Amino acid sequence: MQHDLIAAGTPRQPGALAGERDPAVDAARVGCVIAVVCIHILMVTLTADPATGQITSVLVPTKQPWYWWATWIFQIMPLFFVVGGTAAAGAWRRRRAQGMDPAEYVRERALRLVQPAAVLWCALALVAGAALAAGAPYELVTFALSGVGMALWFLAAYLICQALTPAFLGLHERMGWVWCWFLLCCTVLVDLLSAASGEQWWGLLNMVFVWPLVQQFGFFRADGWFAARSRTLLVALAAASYALLGVCVAVGPYAPDMLTDLNPPTVCMVLLGFAQACLLEVFSPVLRRLMTTRPARAVAYVIGTRAMTVYLWHLPVVVAVMAVWFFAGGWDPVPGSAGWWLLRLPLAAVCWTAVLLAAAVLRRAETASVEPWGRRERSLPGALVFAALVCAAVPPLIEIITLLTVPLVVMGAAGSVLAVVVLRSGRVRQGPGPTDGAVGGDRVTGGRGVPAYARCRPRHTVPRDPSRTRWQ
Repeated sequence: MQHDLIAAGTPRQPGALAGERDPAVDAARVGCVIAVVCIHILMVTLTADPATGQITSVLVPTKQPWYWWATWIFQIMPLFFVVGGTAAAGAWRRRRAQGMDPAEYVRERALRLVQPAAVLWCALALVAGAALAAGAPYELVTFALSGVGMALWFLAAYLICQALTPAFLGLHERMGWVWCWFLLCCTVLVDLLSAASGEQWWGLLNMVFVWPLVQQFGFFRADGWFAARSRTLLVALAAASYALLGVCVAVGPYAPDMLTDLNPPTVCMVLLGFAQACLLEVFSPVLRRLMTTRPARAVAYVIGTRAMTVYLWHLPVVVAVMAVWFFAGGWDPVPGSAGWWLLRLPLAAVCWTAVLLAAAVLRRAETASVEPWGRRERSLPGALVFAALVCAAVPPLIEIITLLTVPLVVMGAAGSVLAVVVLRSGRVRQGPGPTDGAVGGDRVTGGRGVPAYARCRPRHTVPRDPSRTRWQ
């Protein structure tokens, strides 16, 4: 069973029959991965500095007049956490009904990410060390690492969300939107503190508030809250979120482009996330019809069964392709010119081919077992699970502020390997299972003890096609 980000089978929604799933979430998840890779292909441009002749990087899209408003559409990272929250709600509720300890759930879910991430960290550390040993300039190695590490922040965000899922889902079931408003207030306070101090480090506190809050919208989707609203209301709510986002940008300490507001995360990501959650439900019928076609299913299978590997490795592969093209003396048109845009087409084809080949080779780490090592099962204290998460999450957190450096990549490799060793060393003992009807019980047991909105039946439920591969 793979982790929430790439789980094709969505959790059962309230009132849905056992085995039902939502292809719209499958389509959204795979579409997000494709969008991220395509955007980064456009962002990575290696060219010669006209003044010095040295290699430099140009973020061409950021120089375009349409860039800032395009980010309001194509900044889809909040949607990742919406669909991830939908899957996480179902995953934890099923484990909770079986009596699984929350720390054991976190251990398993964290390993789904930490194991493939450890391979990436170690590979980057080895390549960086080999390059330095071969005489490559330290500045050039650091320059390359800063490019390949741009997406590593997601490791920290995902681990934080997984660690908080059992507690935050319980608070969601008890408090509903009141809990969301509390997280929103914390987010705004951190934004104000960061702006007043001028220090980005304060903004890292929002990693505990912003992405878990956006994940809450996925919990509401799993409950059927969005499906129970009319499309007219959902469009109005999305429009209101975008309008409020415009107000925040106009009068608040926020950049107009949503990539700048991504790291450290701000309230802008919350507003985008809610708007995208509403629009996901609005366009769900279209996405469900799309997923009935063979081409869409084929793409969903190829990308979805190795989505985390694609995400983790796409930037190193893209940077490598662009570097080979540059050092091989390939055509180097002026960045942003018509020739530059034309060249993106063949380079994108090469990058995608290389990314998929790399994902096919490296996918084994993504599907590796999360069972403890050894024949004799050891008891693992929950405190050690927390310590392992800290080891794995701190390096990508630091990368948000400092970018990836040689010392940090070594720290990331050591931390991720240590986390894998600890998390595979034993299993957290299971506690007694929840009783039917208790707050925190599984919603499949009848819906007692949960918010009233969770007992409504969504407008759309699609029976699972047994011929399709289940990715979760």
